[in-house]
Amino acid sequence: MIMREKFQYDLQELQSKLKELGDLTANALTLSVQALTNQNIDLALKIIEDDVKVDQLEEEINDLAILLIAKQQPVAIDLRRIVTTIKIAADIERMADFAVNIAKSTIRIGNEPFIKPIEHIKQMQKLSTEMLSLSIQAFLEEDTVVAKKVADMDDQVDDLYGQVIRDLFNLIQSEYQYISQMTQLAFVARYLERIGDHATNISENIFYLVKGRHYQLNK
Repeated sequence: MIMREKFQYDLQELQSKLKELGDLTANALTLSVQALTNQNIDLALKIIEDDVKVDQLEEEINDLAILLIAKQQPVAIDLRRIVTTIKIAADIERMADFAVNIAKSTIRIGNEPFIKPIEHIKQMQKLSTEMLSLSIQAFLEEDTVVAKKVADMDDQVDDLYGQVIRDLFNLIQSEYQYISQMTQLAFVARYLERIGDHATNISENIFYLVKGRHYQLNK
């Protein structure tokens, strides 16, 4: 295999690992809110245990990316692809950490009945997971139109986050005995809001990859 073909093969492997990382994280996000909804402690514990797979895969991505840079000394667009992959992997790994945090909040709430429906939280999870999946698609296809769509979706996540916090705030005086649960639900909403921010970061990195300059989206 000639040098250029080997480089393209390794670059495709790098992108394949990134997609796998995104799929693992999207699944963790979905399961984390499923665990919360059903107050399933066993599922929450499994999410926490499985996070090691995400961490290991991010390390593999970083190691392969560094090896490509060191051995192939890529320039211009190829170098941007590798650097962007490293940055995106870091954002995805952080999203997976938030899924773990949601699982931990689920454990802390335990079997205590919810003081309010968590439909807005479920909507936030659905949106943020879709943003993650679309951002990976946009990266693999180098599609700035899809990347911009992801950034625009973050406004919906922010609006839902604001609604959750307002609802919880309005319950503080009348349901003060549930302050611990309210705190955990507020944390969960914040984690999901931050996931949307990281998906927007990925979109910005896609613009850098394609355009060769940095853009701030949805500021």
